[in-house]
Formats: sequence, C-alpha cells, structure tokens
Amino acid sequence: MKEVTAAIIVRDGRVLITQRAPGENLAGKWEFPGGKIEAGETPEECLKREIKEELNVDIEVLSFFGQSSYEYDSGTIRLKAFYCRWIAGDFSLRVHSRLEWVTGRELERYDFAAADIPFAQKLSSLEK
Repeated sequence: MKEVTAAIIVRDGRVLITQRAPGENLAGKWEFPGGKIEAGETPEECLKREIKEELNVDIEVLSFFGQSSYEYDSGTIRLKAFYCRWIAGDFSLRVHSRLEWVTGRELERYDFAAADIPFAQKLSSLEK
C-alpha cells in the first residue's frame, strides 16, 4: 500500500484544489495537492516537499484532517490529509492543469479523485 499525503490549504474561507494535468495519472480529476511519502520521511515533511515541488510555494502543516484508503487499478493508497497554511511563494503549476480556491459548498461541483472524495465531503459538511 502506498502512503500518500494531501494538503488542505485554507485561505480566506476557501480551500485550494488542483486538477491533474493531461498525461498524468488520474488526468482531469481534482484533488487536494500532495504526494507519495518517501522512505524516512514524515507525512508533514512529505507535504512540505511535495507542495514546493508541485506548486512552488511554502506551507506550514498545522493539524491532521483525516485519512482515506482507495484501491485504484494501479494499487491501493492510504491518503493522509492535513490542514496547512500557505506561508510564502507564488503558485505555479508543474503537474496540474488548473487550481481553484473554492468554498466547501462548491466542492460538490468538481470531479474528485476517489481517495479525495471523503475529504471534499467532510469540508462541505463543515460549512453547512
């Protein structure tokens, strides 16, 4: 099972979501950005590295948000999500085709990768 992280980056009451670029695994699907945990790396270290690599910004990892598991055709992943805060840098897309800042209520309009759906549902329910 692959251990993967996701960043729940909130700013001004909106959460950051990103869309996987054409040619990438799960192309066109929306997700909370993050990536695979490398050997010897904590989930928090992974998130800081992945967000810097994928979006060219620095974040602070604040607290655990939730966990989900999903069996894709390529294998099973365990996705650990953390609330994060954007602290520096200008966003640039490296493995994504789009990014959006959306409210919890707007999340249901997006076609999320299966492992990310529980997090979108949880964020949506927090806003009701």
